[in-house]
Amino acid sequence: MPKPKPVSGLVIRYDYLWRNEARRGQRDGSKDRPCVVVVAIQSVQGGDFRTLVAAVTHTEPDAGEGIEMPQKVKRHLGLDSDRSWIIVSEVNEIDWSDPGIIPVSNAKWEYGFVPAALATALRDAILNRMTQKNLQITRRK
Repeated sequence: MPKPKPVSGLVIRYDYLWRNEARRGQRDGSKDRPCVVVVAIQSVQGGDFRTLVAAVTHTEPDAGEGIEMPQKVKRHLGLDSDRSWIIVSEVNEIDWSDPGIIPVSNAKWEYGFVPAALATALRDAILNRMTQKNLQITRRK
């Protein structure tokens, strides 16, 4: 089962490292969670992709720091029915070969895709925070 190419809106399972965990010196996330690919850029030489991923969490964020994931989307992805948000105030920057990306099941690497409108809203929120210089980026090796 080959790993898919990183495409905006793809939802993967990853050991997301929260910014506060990184500040405490943790090198790995405390648990694997769904994460949405925001953007992926391949090196000019055609090597690995460098990818920004946003975490999905059940913890309601402060106003403006997350986008609620609609229940219809959660059902489509096979996620639980609890309320969830995609965090836009921080991201992990990873290589697509990162071993923290793990299969969702024995049969597939990904949960699926969020709708294009949600992927665009996520990308725009992240780009807006980048422009305003208030996006926290944790760069993973």
